[in-house]
Amino acid sequence: MKYCSHCGVELHDNAVMCVKCGCSLSGASQQVQQQPIDPMVSDKSGLVALLLCFFVGCLGIHRFYVGKVGSGIAQLLTCGGCGIWTLIDLIVIVMGNFTDSDGKKLKLQ
Repeated sequence: MKYCSHCGVELHDNAVMCVKCGCSLSGASQQVQQQPIDPMVSDKSGLVALLLCFFVGCLGIHRFYVGKVGSGIAQLLTCGGCGIWTLIDLIVIVMGNFTDSDGKKLKLQ
């Protein structure tokens, strides 16, 4: 079986277009891959979130990066919960349990 590299949906062997996202597959071998994309992994980088949290975590920039604007503003106004909230976020990111605004886990690479 083949999978669309854009959305990860399973495709028929003779498919020329993805039925879910509409991605054209004809003549473009880079659009088809043999392994499915994990729909529960965020497209945001865990490494970027880790570095943002480490260097400017008290400003909540890492939360803005992953789309959590509300809690980003709260961290900005409270200076990262006096650093405690930032430290907790740093630990959660390192453990691999930090999620983006859609609930998808960030992957450290």
